[in-house]
Amino acid sequence: MATFLHTRRFLSYHGSRFRDCSLLILDGTDRLVGLFPAAPDPIDGRRIVSHPGITYGGVLHRGKLFGELMVEALRAIAIHFSALGFESLRYKAVPYIYHETPSGDDLYALFRLSATRERCDLSTAIDLSIPVVSSQRRRRGLATAISQGVVIVERLDFIRDFWKILEENLAQKYNAAPTHSFDEISTLFSLFPDNIRLIVGLIGSKVVAGTILFTTSRVVHAQYIASNKAGLEACALDAVFDHCIAQAASQGKCYFDFGISTEKEGEHLNNNLYSFKRQFGGGGVVHEFYSVQLARHLR
Repeated sequence: MATFLHTRRFLSYHGSRFRDCSLLILDGTDRLVGLFPAAPDPIDGRRIVSHPGITYGGVLHRGKLFGELMVEALRAIAIHFSALGFESLRYKAVPYIYHETPSGDDLYALFRLSATRERCDLSTAIDLSIPVVSSQRRRRGLATAISQGVVIVERLDFIRDFWKILEENLAQKYNAAPTHSFDEISTLFSLFPDNIRLIVGLIGSKVVAGTILFTTSRVVHAQYIASNKAGLEACALDAVFDHCIAQAASQGKCYFDFGISTEKEGEHLNNNLYSFKRQFGGGGVVHEFYSVQLARHLR
């Protein structure tokens, strides 16, 4: 279930932003069988989260925690954090498309611990094991991009140009900023050159659109997507994603994940954004957040 987001190298880019409370999970003979990345919620110190600094957390293991063993592990985690004074646990489940092998035992264990689903985000992913069929609208967009001379390149030295477009888009549309600062994303590029990549669309020598990709063993995920006015007019993102999807398939990846289209803790779906992503041939994948009330598990 683990990806590079769960590594200490990735989590450490946060610096002192979070107070680490991650756990090692040992079996009866003190052998390491799992990990649980965790830190207190920066907004509500009474809640422990797995993990506030990454998209998804959860119990990580290599197949040693299954069935009743997973139930026991999660119950032990609940008892541990209850004893430390936390009132609730937020569990950010790893979406199934990122699993190396089916690993839904944690969701069953959450049911056994009377967890409630408190948030659900809707993402869009393309199954690369079957032929990808985009909509007629996206095919027209790709033809427009080609006719307008959009060229796709992968070059990190365009990061400042892309980041400026991204910041302007988020500020204008949502009065928001990227999750990462420019310095943080630059650090992550240097730490994970094989996992984090920048793909941009150029008209002439100008960046007009692009995406930052987070790549795991099975999935290529579009972490950031942005286009300026010239890029929108030229349908540059159609060319960007045509390139990225084809490349992911050629690399043997299982899914191309466009990311979530929901806002306000999943309560609002941006239908235009979701429709745009689905038109590339994708379908819905949920990101689930569960809450466990810890007092009942204190022994």
